[in-house]
Formats: sequence, structure tokens, C-alpha cells
Amino acid sequence: MIRCPECSTEIDVDEDEVEEGEILSCPECESELEVSQTHPVHLNLISDEDDEDDDEEDGEEEVSKNGDLGDDEDDDEEEEDEE
Repeated sequence: MIRCPECSTEIDVDEDEVEEGEILSCPECESELEVSQTHPVHLNLISDEDDEDDDEEDGEEEVSKNGDLGDDEDDDEEEEDEE
């Protein structure tokens, strides 16, 4: 029997039915767990910090896109001034 690394709840996992890299969810705490090894099964907690880092990176891309849009508006204003 495998235990959740977050809350220690027993998780029924058959090593013949999972693959390395597969993502499971703890039925008790709902933590996402990655199968890092199959014989015997070993689970790693996928931390929320990883998800936050991904969100931050996405946010940075959006800022860049918004910044580019702002530059386009300035170009339009400059063209109007030239006329």
C-alpha cells in the first residue's frame, strides 16, 4: 500500500496499472501526485509552487503582449500628429 506524501492517506495503486510520469490525485487531500517509479510504486507530490511559477510566467507574457499593444497605440498617435 502506498501513502500520500502530503497527508499519509493510504492510496490503492497497482504497480502494473500505472506508468512513470502518470499523475494521480489523493482521494483525501486532493494533492496531485506524480508516479516517479513503478516497481515499487513511488509517488512525488507536485507542489502548488510549481503551478504558481507557471502562472507567473504566463502573467509576464501577457504583460509583454500588453506592452506591445501600448506601443502600437503610440505609433498611431504619432501618425496623427504628422498629418
